Amino acid sequence: MTQSCFHCIQPLPADADFSVTVLGEPRTMCCPGCAAVAQAIVDGGMEDYYRFRTDKAVKAGDTDILQKLSVFDDKQLQQEFVVADGDCSEIQLTVEGITCAACGWLIERQLAKTDGIVQVAVNVAARRATVRWTDKTLPLSALLKVFSRIGYQALPFQPDQHEASYQREKKSYLKKLGLAGLMTMQLMMLAFALYFDWFDHVDTATRQFFHWISLLLCTPVVLYSGLGFYQSAWYALKAGRLNMDVPVTVAIFGAFSASAYATITEHGPIYFESMAMFIFLLLISRYLEHQSRHRAAQISANNMKHLPLTANKMIDGDVHSALARQLVAGDEILVRAGETIPADGVVSQGRSEVDESMLTGEFEPQSRQAGDNVFGGSINQSDVLYVTVSRPLKQSLISQIMRLQELAMAERPAIAGLADQLASYFVAAVLVISALTFWYWYDTGASHAFYIAIAVLVGTCPCALGLATPSALTSAVANLNRKGILIKRGDSLEKLTQITTVALDKTGTLTEGQFSLTSIQTTVEQHQALSLAASLEALSEHPIAKAFSNTECHQVSDGRVHIGQGIEGTINDMRFRIGSAAFIGAEIPAAWQSARVFLADESACIAAFWLSDTLRDDASELVIALADKPIHLLSGDAAPAVQEQAEKLGIEHQHAHCTPEDKLALIRQMQSQGQRVLMVGDGINDGPVLAAADVSVTLAAATDLAKSAADVVLLQPKLMHIPHLLTIAKLCRQKIRQNIGWALGYNLLILPLAVSGILTPWMAVLGMSLSSVIVVTNSLTLLKKD
Repeated sequence: MTQSCFHCIQPLPADADFSVTVLGEPRTMCCPGCAAVAQAIVDGGMEDYYRFRTDKAVKAGDTDILQKLSVFDDKQLQQEFVVADGDCSEIQLTVEGITCAACGWLIERQLAKTDGIVQVAVNVAARRATVRWTDKTLPLSALLKVFSRIGYQALPFQPDQHEASYQREKKSYLKKLGLAGLMTMQLMMLAFALYFDWFDHVDTATRQFFHWISLLLCTPVVLYSGLGFYQSAWYALKAGRLNMDVPVTVAIFGAFSASAYATITEHGPIYFESMAMFIFLLLISRYLEHQSRHRAAQISANNMKHLPLTANKMIDGDVHSALARQLVAGDEILVRAGETIPADGVVSQGRSEVDESMLTGEFEPQSRQAGDNVFGGSINQSDVLYVTVSRPLKQSLISQIMRLQELAMAERPAIAGLADQLASYFVAAVLVISALTFWYWYDTGASHAFYIAIAVLVGTCPCALGLATPSALTSAVANLNRKGILIKRGDSLEKLTQITTVALDKTGTLTEGQFSLTSIQTTVEQHQALSLAASLEALSEHPIAKAFSNTECHQVSDGRVHIGQGIEGTINDMRFRIGSAAFIGAEIPAAWQSARVFLADESACIAAFWLSDTLRDDASELVIALADKPIHLLSGDAAPAVQEQAEKLGIEHQHAHCTPEDKLALIRQMQSQGQRVLMVGDGINDGPVLAAADVSVTLAAATDLAKSAADVVLLQPKLMHIPHLLTIAKLCRQKIRQNIGWALGYNLLILPLAVSGILTPWMAVLGMSLSSVIVVTNSLTLLKKD
């Protein structure tokens, strides 16, 4: 029987000797190309491609990188990690090789130049990128090739593979650190022996021998431990940019080359130990940054790690093990007590307590029974649940949150752009000042002119300036995620610090939004009025509609929802309207004026409904916490109901009978007076005003339109998270300013010392590393703020 290639299914040549371990077993390949593609699939965590494929793969042919990546153009494979959004596709990528903010800036700028790419958001702390692109213009393999061309390896994000990538980078850092540390110790011993003449007047031959030994020990540190700095600098220069690693690379190669030349010619100062220590300390600071970014990013990324790999799928009454990411809408799954719910769905049978803290930050278990929604990643705590899957894993609430969080980082605050610009200009200035310093000291005949220039390059390298903003932003967003506060726009944190006025919707925001019918007055049979009202309200998502949901309904034709006003439709060939007094357009009897909702037929008002709603437990606390700002209560309800709630809460500014247009006009009027408005709302009628406000906040239980328009989503209905949001925004701004101030202050302080020759290269090394560590440590204090 003729054997075939495991990848392309074509017959194996007689001399085929290529093998890749796939699905736990060694598989024979026909050529190096197929082996390379198969290895790429395994490394990318996509082995299920081979388990579920229906067609043979395209033969690889050669080992060109684009050919290796072409497997990701397979539509069946893309179903696991690509989300279609109209004509665009969206993907999250794990990006290896990111070391600092300049890397994210470089990737965003270079990808933005590529035809077909709509939006790029790079989260430096999480080492992830979210890309929106048009698949018809740019295949996924070509997109990944762009990353490769500028020096980064990008693969579809998967939590386990992303963590493995982090561990690989961590091991690489530790190997380089170990080598640099070991060699630095040996070099320092030789250097001290020579500097302090420990060997009692070492003769010239012995001294030269020590120099050669130092050259031998320093070479692997420069060529291996420092490799990452040179690669980063090279890719930046290829892209026509300057990053922090450019002066670092110039300093390392400059000092090493000069010391090597002095060793060979037996004339001139030797600084091998300083260069090794420079690389060692720089690696330590980068490693600490790497660890701290991972720590902060873990809080935001933990949601994905909660998802199980497998699920108990019900097929013809039997339980079968299946991959969680292969579940589709309509699948029935069994979730036992203690297991994690593998996908979003609706409980079809059973009742249990579910821990949703990974989404909301609220550790109190929630009771879930038949008809209730449950979310992937939450934990079933007590009894068995049968769940009907409502959407696949990549469209689950967790996945949506993660995508929104990544895209939020695309819109960074203005201060972030300022810091990036400053860092770029500072690098150019450092290179120029270093060159001028060398020229000055060389012209004066100083023998150590070159090393003074090296000290300028090292001491003033703006690494801390580049870390100032992203480290603070990442820590702030991680803190908010832990509280169940989702930031959809990266610039929201900065805008929150500028808020001067707060506008609050009433129904469903300050109140529970759970209406109950307390009284009815009608000119027809009561059950008839209720039935007509329920039929019309069934067309609406407004919380008031739920007050009529338990009543028998009629068929409604030509139904129309007028947002913020009411509903109209035809029932049994007669036109009816339900809503506010102004909307129904009929005369209201005097005794009915205090009602909240009115029902009218084609000739007159035929019913009035009185409804009750209760304030949220923390509504009063919110108003007290925001007492330093003017608060406006906006509502479409009648004036008596609005006034009653406003008096209970102590809100001075109240606006009743507000249509969506009225609310929008009020917000714009405030903005025209120079006020910066924070709007909190949750309904369909709040969509326009949420979009128009400087910053808008909504609740997770809000309508889809409100959540789409809002800048911030509270994943649990706790209004007191709004003051926490404002506090963290202010603290984040403070930390960014402190970081930038420290970074600039340090550089301005160290520059004259370096230029004057007082600062030696090893002193510059210590100062630069300490500066970066201080900035990152300062930002991490945001994680501890409750």
